Amino acid sequence: MTLQEKDNAYVWHPFTQMKIADAPIHIERAEGCYLFASNGEKYIDAVSSWWVNIHGHAHPYIAEQIARQAKELEHVIFAGFTHTPAITLAEKLLHLLPGNFSKIFYSDNGSTAVEVALKMALQYWHNKGERNKLKIIAFEDAYHGDTFGAMSAGARTIFNKPYHDLLFGVHHIAVPSEKNIASGIKQFEELAERGDVAAFIFEPLVQGTAGMQMHSAAHLDMLLAIAKKNNILCIADEVMTGFGRTGKTFACEYLHEQPDIICLSKGITGGFLPLGVTASTAKVFDAFYSDDPAKTFFHGHSYTANPLACASAIASIELLTDNKCRKQIELICSSHAAFAKTLKGNELIKDVRQCGTILAIELNTREGTSYFNSIRNDVYRFCLNNGVLLRPLGNIIYTMPPYCITGNELFKVYDVMQEAIKSLQNKYF
Repeated sequence: MTLQEKDNAYVWHPFTQMKIADAPIHIERAEGCYLFASNGEKYIDAVSSWWVNIHGHAHPYIAEQIARQAKELEHVIFAGFTHTPAITLAEKLLHLLPGNFSKIFYSDNGSTAVEVALKMALQYWHNKGERNKLKIIAFEDAYHGDTFGAMSAGARTIFNKPYHDLLFGVHHIAVPSEKNIASGIKQFEELAERGDVAAFIFEPLVQGTAGMQMHSAAHLDMLLAIAKKNNILCIADEVMTGFGRTGKTFACEYLHEQPDIICLSKGITGGFLPLGVTASTAKVFDAFYSDDPAKTFFHGHSYTANPLACASAIASIELLTDNKCRKQIELICSSHAAFAKTLKGNELIKDVRQCGTILAIELNTREGTSYFNSIRNDVYRFCLNNGVLLRPLGNIIYTMPPYCITGNELFKVYDVMQEAIKSLQNKYF
């Protein structure tokens, strides 16, 4: 069998209806913002391979640090043991994070980072003897991952429909906007004042899977202030927004009110290895710090704080905090803003949204937004045929490129986006 035939025979791909999907493209190698396929084609990875690859593929410095670590310690059980990369990374993260975080808990992806946060919040109140605080507040259209707690906090969609009856109840509220902020605050206050809410979880500033929907820091601050007034823990899901995506290192830097728990993953290792982090304040940690074994946080993973993953994260943070990377982020932000201006008045476009290195174009189509529609597939194929990997969210075309991308490469992405929109004109508008 060919490799393609073996893939079809042996592999089950994520978010893919295997019976009707196009054959996956076989990528042999990657460098910088480019993916190189076995058929000789190359693609600009304009979505950073599901938002993880912030410095570009196969970055030599990160690769060198992983190789060096692999020769010293590849892994060790993290219960009862520790190691230098985990300690060093925790220190670096706590210095970078806004607010007053004091402890780092390691897991292995974004979903588990959120799962850990929800369990921390619920057990926090249990350990303090508050057994009635069991409810969670989250935004409508939220996406926090695919494990059961994360699915429960997320929107009820086709993604998790088979499990709806098994998910725990969550109060979903509208994302705050100029139109609904008054009613939204009233609804939030009514829920908060009931006294049974353990935590409020939110994606700060940008809801990624919801179609790069964006909201203001000022409105979010209002909700956080209400939560804190009513003794509700606040959980920031920065799995997507962290590590420079919004222009600042973390989206929470735009806020005055700071969360009690923050979830990190995706860009943390520069796209090299899976790693999840849940950071907590001393307030949260102190509820578990006890002579009573029953107050232990009984959660862990076989690969918790894997030294190779920690080494790659340390290297990625060193690159992120270098002036060269900061200038690249500024280049992407300003280029996105300039390109967005050129789209004003285009009747094919309903909305253009930008936050830092994230740019989203919502098409003014008849079908509206849906993940499973032909618009998405048509745009996806058109862009690939023109050398750019873009993975639309229904009728929303977005780019979130690696920070190493050049101005010329960005212009190529913009050109392909515009041509893709034109190609849809007679079919969907």
